[in-house]
Amino acid sequence: MPFRDVQAARADLERLQNEAQTYANRVVPDARGRAAQILQVAEGYKQQAVAEAKGQSARFLKVYDEYKKAPDVTRQRIYLETMERILGSSEKLVYDGGGRRPRKASCRICRLSELTPRRPAARARQASRNSRAEATR
Repeated sequence: MPFRDVQAARADLERLQNEAQTYANRVVPDARGRAAQILQVAEGYKQQAVAEAKGQSARFLKVYDEYKKAPDVTRQRIYLETMERILGSSEKLVYDGGGRRPRKASCRICRLSELTPRRPAARARQASRNSRAEATR
């Protein structure tokens, strides 16, 4: 009986070792493949980040060179470009009168579409709104 138990234990040991080896043969290559893919994505991100940083530094140096030549003009241009980028998608504009008159308690609020020339698509949308408004009257 003890001999059979020893034999069964050895057989279980071999079976379990074979199962473990089979599992390792299946899992380890997958893990190595995923690791290689992660490294490849990381390398691509690194190259992209470095290229973007070099481009930004080149643009900065270009602006800085212009700034050294004419600081006031460059400062004004940067301000206007920034305002255009920030307010470019805005629907409304708050206008305080430009300081010509004494300040009042309220500000005038204008739609930017009233101040800027309309595009053909905007005209078509406005025409369809007008026709719908007239139809409901």
